[in-house]
Amino acid sequence: MSSLKVGLVQINNSFSGQNYFPTSVASLQAYAMMHLADPKACEFLLPIYSRIPVEKAVAQLAGADVAAFSLYVWNAQISLKIAEALKKRSPETVIVFGGPHVPDRVEPFLRKNPFIDLACHGEGEQVFVSLLENAGRRDWFKVPSLSWIKPDGSIGRTERAPRLKDLTDVPSPFLTGVFDPLMKANPDEHWIVVWETNRGCPFSCTFCDWGSAVANKVNAWDVERLKREMDWFGGHKIEFIFCADANFGILPRDIEIAQYCAQTKSRFGYPQAMSVQNTKNATERSYEVQKILSDSGLNKGVVVSLQSVDAKTLKAIKRDNISLATYHEIQRRFTARGIETMTDLILGLPEETYDSFVDGVSMVIGKGQHNRIQFNNLSILPNAEMGDPEYLKRYGMITVESHVANMHGGLSHTIGDIEETQELVIATESMPKPDWVRARAFCWTAGLLHFNKVLQIPLIVLHEVADLRYRTLLELFSEGLFETLPGGAPGKFPILAEIRRFFLEKAAEIQNGGVEYCHSKEWLDIWWPADEYMLIKICREGKLEAFCKEAESAFGLLLREYGGGVSSAVLKEAILLNQSLLKQPFQKEDLDLELNHNVGEFYKAARLGRPISLEHKPSRYHIDRTSEAWNSWDEWCQKVIWYGNKKGAYLYGTGKTDAAGQIAGHH
Repeated sequence: MSSLKVGLVQINNSFSGQNYFPTSVASLQAYAMMHLADPKACEFLLPIYSRIPVEKAVAQLAGADVAAFSLYVWNAQISLKIAEALKKRSPETVIVFGGPHVPDRVEPFLRKNPFIDLACHGEGEQVFVSLLENAGRRDWFKVPSLSWIKPDGSIGRTERAPRLKDLTDVPSPFLTGVFDPLMKANPDEHWIVVWETNRGCPFSCTFCDWGSAVANKVNAWDVERLKREMDWFGGHKIEFIFCADANFGILPRDIEIAQYCAQTKSRFGYPQAMSVQNTKNATERSYEVQKILSDSGLNKGVVVSLQSVDAKTLKAIKRDNISLATYHEIQRRFTARGIETMTDLILGLPEETYDSFVDGVSMVIGKGQHNRIQFNNLSILPNAEMGDPEYLKRYGMITVESHVANMHGGLSHTIGDIEETQELVIATESMPKPDWVRARAFCWTAGLLHFNKVLQIPLIVLHEVADLRYRTLLELFSEGLFETLPGGAPGKFPILAEIRRFFLEKAAEIQNGGVEYCHSKEWLDIWWPADEYMLIKICREGKLEAFCKEAESAFGLLLREYGGGVSSAVLKEAILLNQSLLKQPFQKEDLDLELNHNVGEFYKAARLGRPISLEHKPSRYHIDRTSEAWNSWDEWCQKVIWYGNKKGAYLYGTGKTDAAGQIAGHH
């Protein structure tokens, strides 16, 4: 009797010339090889793990009796195209779709894609074994967690399988050799890893399908297994690991795991970087875990996922049980040690207004976040609570289908004109379309001026000395107040007006289904966030000095309107120091800057949360512009603007930037 041939498809995106192992489908294979009554009865084909032409994928799946696809937002369209073409060529192949993007409200999905034979819901390991054992008879009623269209046109369903309680039943695809044939067949591939140490999430955030997918309970793999996997990563020189735990640091043993990861890097030199999703509420343990990763160089920045700071919004998205004080304390402690953090906020959440959102941004910066706020546009996942049509209706949420592009990614996400799409929220009842555009422009303004460090020194000086809110300072630019304040006028600030107009037009473009990022054929042929795009444009067009002069005049108008505290001389020196520190290409000489105020020391102390007095005294600053130099615009765009994003390393003296860890910014 011939063996059952099984094709596995988990298409991931490529980052910086590296590809993810197809860990999800490999775990199915490893589990099946352990638990099938007769493992030799199945022959597993090499998995498809990256975006390749549909014809090539179908040829690779030729002869498969069962083809199982792992579906998510970044691979849905190409996976469907491959499955459709495979079914046309091989009607007898059983097409199975599983993964987080298979909707629980499955009937419209199945009817729209009739080439799909089976939809699998929830954890896949047990279902996969049962499916393979019943594939010959095609008796799907004996397989749990399935949906399908029956011959009479009605929908067939089986009861959802219980979650695996003992994860020792799921063998490691790394340690069992599942990946050995794949690596042998692709000797020049640079692999990156998705790694789970536990599975589950105790929180129920409505925008996320994590908690709903695993019913909240956290189950964990054995620590000794995890250590052996980490040895495997080090021995195979894996540069980057993305830890897929929903809350790394939630369990006491996570400190031990973090320590072993650091030891592995010390022994092997690998992994070079590891990204984790920080846990909520466990302040001391979370701090200790992140400190271990940071001290070892594994973590290139601690991610603090706030999403919102508005009480009504947090209640609507079921995050009101997560303490904001925890986040502020973690950030304070890391800031005091000089360890960079990055805060996640989501634009477009229910109950959030323009005012509550920008006030929240202002508060987060005021609490010491000067490195990076990552402003994420809200997208709807099909199995999240927020994906329920009733939920969307309740909060007046308006969505648009938008093509998916990866920040700092190329056009490789399109294969044969197949583009992935997402459902973006571009307005709510509490934040109508015009307010969403204003808020999105405010985000890019904050990114350009504060987090890209173009005006961070004067912004901090004006906040600390003149007691001006960051909202007030940033809205000077995002709301065009430089034209409406006494002394301002249309046409007086052409560069500031151009930037504001670009941000507003880009936000309106997104509302009409446009891509979230700005593609530039000239600048590395990749997708840039709008704020970085404008930074490059200002510098490439030689407008930086003129921009700074306009900003100085605009700040002067604001000071005259809202009171003093900062003299024109201090403002001028703050802007001059900032401009002089901004990393630029083609620099051949260091710079010695003589100022009449201790602006530099004041700025550094404020960033660390240890304020000092701003004093009138001679201050000399030596700016090293030659130890780290860039001799082309392409090199500068890549190594400063792209690689500096997560660490906010745009000023001289903030340390060298490198590619390690930049992959994390794409998730």
